[in-house]
Amino acid sequence: MAVDRKRTALAGAALLLALALGGCSSSIADMPLLGTPADAPARPKEAGTYLPVHDIPPDREEAALPPAERAKIEAELAAARDRQASAAAAQNPAAK
Repeated sequence: MAVDRKRTALAGAALLLALALGGCSSSIADMPLLGTPADAPARPKEAGTYLPVHDIPPDREEAALPPAERAKIEAELAAARDRQASAAAAQNPAAK
């Protein structure tokens, strides 16, 4: 029974130590020797707020591009890309 009491006491001491160190983590981080470097910017006085993850953006006032106009723009971009690639290949034939 003495062994069980020692194990229980040891487990209790370990739990108290873990809780004590966990509760002091913010004050340890604020210590000048351990927490932040000397050239670190100052912390804000107030804690930041949470991001509005449940806020939904408002509906658009303008309609999205019609598929025909989108296809036209994509074709123009692809043609411009091909022209630039061929111009770059003509200027530097050793790149291949």
